[in-house]
Amino acid sequence: MSSRAFDSLEKEGEDDDDEEEEEGEEGRVNPTEVKMSQIVMPCHSNHRQELSVGQLLKWIDSTACLAAERHAGSPCVTASMDDIHFEHTIRVGQVVNIRAKVNRAFNTSMEVGVQVSCEDLFTDRHWRVCHAYATFVTQRTNTGQKVILKPIVPHTQREQVEYSVAAERRRVRMIHEDIIKDLLSHGSFQQADNTAEANAVAAEKTKVESVELVLPPHANHQVNTFGGQIMAWMVNVATIAASRLCQAHPTLRTIDMFTFRGPSQVGDRLLLRAIVNNAFKNSMEVGVRAEAYQEEGPNRHINSAFMTFEVLGDHGKPRTLPRIRPEPLEGERRFQEAIARKKIRLDRKYIISRKQGEVPLSVPWDPRNQVYLSYNNVSALKMLAARKNWRLSTEKDKVRLYTLEQKSMLSFRVEAEVDVPAHRAFCLLATLSNRPCWDTHYHNCELIYRVDDEDFLYRVVTPSVHQGAVGSPTSASQGGGVLQDFILLASKRKPCGAGDPYVIALRSVSLPTHPPNEGFNRGEVLCAGFTILETKNNTSIITYYNQASPEVLPYISTDIAGLSSSFYHTFCSCSQYLTRNRQQSSTSKQTSEEQTSVTDSPSCDDEVDSLSVALCSTQL
Repeated sequence: MSSRAFDSLEKEGEDDDDEEEEEGEEGRVNPTEVKMSQIVMPCHSNHRQELSVGQLLKWIDSTACLAAERHAGSPCVTASMDDIHFEHTIRVGQVVNIRAKVNRAFNTSMEVGVQVSCEDLFTDRHWRVCHAYATFVTQRTNTGQKVILKPIVPHTQREQVEYSVAAERRRVRMIHEDIIKDLLSHGSFQQADNTAEANAVAAEKTKVESVELVLPPHANHQVNTFGGQIMAWMVNVATIAASRLCQAHPTLRTIDMFTFRGPSQVGDRLLLRAIVNNAFKNSMEVGVRAEAYQEEGPNRHINSAFMTFEVLGDHGKPRTLPRIRPEPLEGERRFQEAIARKKIRLDRKYIISRKQGEVPLSVPWDPRNQVYLSYNNVSALKMLAARKNWRLSTEKDKVRLYTLEQKSMLSFRVEAEVDVPAHRAFCLLATLSNRPCWDTHYHNCELIYRVDDEDFLYRVVTPSVHQGAVGSPTSASQGGGVLQDFILLASKRKPCGAGDPYVIALRSVSLPTHPPNEGFNRGEVLCAGFTILETKNNTSIITYYNQASPEVLPYISTDIAGLSSSFYHTFCSCSQYLTRNRQQSSTSKQTSEEQTSVTDSPSCDDEVDSLSVALCSTQL
């Protein structure tokens, strides 16, 4: 998952209140935090007098490793690094400031967040360079046992957000390779046209092969080859391959997520191979593979990485690049995989990095961007829940209504304790089709498609708040207004660890099979859903969140003003529904309903039928 995308998503919820909060938290030091400052010397730079990305990766890896070891209290090694997008270059004489801290520990692995900024000593300017997330694991003990990590206790709002969203980032990491395979098996990509471009460069001409001998200066304090050093060598051969295509000096923009597959030691020979996989209009992807071997014995695959380069013109704009002509078989496979990875990068940019409040709010859903929509859905709700500036607006019989104002956005939260176990409440509330049983705002809720065990698509019909809107008056059922419908992605998550809540996140998406209907106003939900936290004595605290869009705000404005208690009656109805079904098993009903797919709806449109088949055959 792109670190720039994660960082942009995190910034969506930030506003002026964050500045006040950061000032109040300035005195507190995270016990795992490690800071490194380095002045860029000529020996660290490339031909343009800019800091070499390889050198920067060394500093990032060492800082992150020190933070991980500070928390673990034992030696740690780099397991993987999420995508890194380099926003700016750093010149000789400027100072690099790196800050790393452990965001969350998962039994035997931990996520370390790294922020890199640059400082100009002469102008006192500071700017961000990149933001990275690395996963570290502890070395096994002398008896071969794994070290169990102590949990992280977040204190500040930022730490709570990172702690909560780290579970979602971990989930995406674990299925990253499956996403690529799924895109390649179900997507239809362009075929390489070997004859269309007479000036296309043969991929074989960009091949680079280099061998490095691992010496003691290349090893870390555990006598293993330093992960940052391996990454620096990989950047070096990738840059040479990119230069052979463009016959110019390229700029590295992005490194895709990669995983260290095995260790390397002093005395190993590292064989590094690089080749340009595909060239797009203004960028190219270079694939790099690192293998380790001794004088005798087979090669061991250590790592693979995919790097995106640009060539900047005189005005700093990316230049148009030559086409690439891939090798048969393996080259064509790499060519197609590069297109799939570009598709993923575009999905991340459009879905995760887009600012909240942009219109339209509903992102088009399809099986290939489902993973990122689901991530965005759950992470946005977790980040909203982690906000500290909630204000209690009104309370009745321990049902509390809170509000949060963020610039032009108003969010609300309704909270109460219910005498139902958290897992049971989660099971009942996660089946959105049951919501009309207790929520009068839901006239109808139809399951459109079961994506997988954790994500579902629904069409919801509610009363409209727009009177006299375009549509058939006969379709209105309340006060002569036109009914309103929503297409919602519902994503449910069980707790990742102790103290985590159950999560049911909702957001609007658009579907080609369910376009806006003249008889309904199409509404949009930016961020909504439930968190369910287990408490003592088999009770649970249930909290409902909603970032109020214009379609929702009129429902709760009188509640916020204290002129109505409809929120109280709705929550009481929800509590009664949960209590009635506290012991009753609804597994069979839920299973039957969730297995319904879009193909159950009759359609005479061949395009809809083909999409339905594609949806049903897709496994994410």
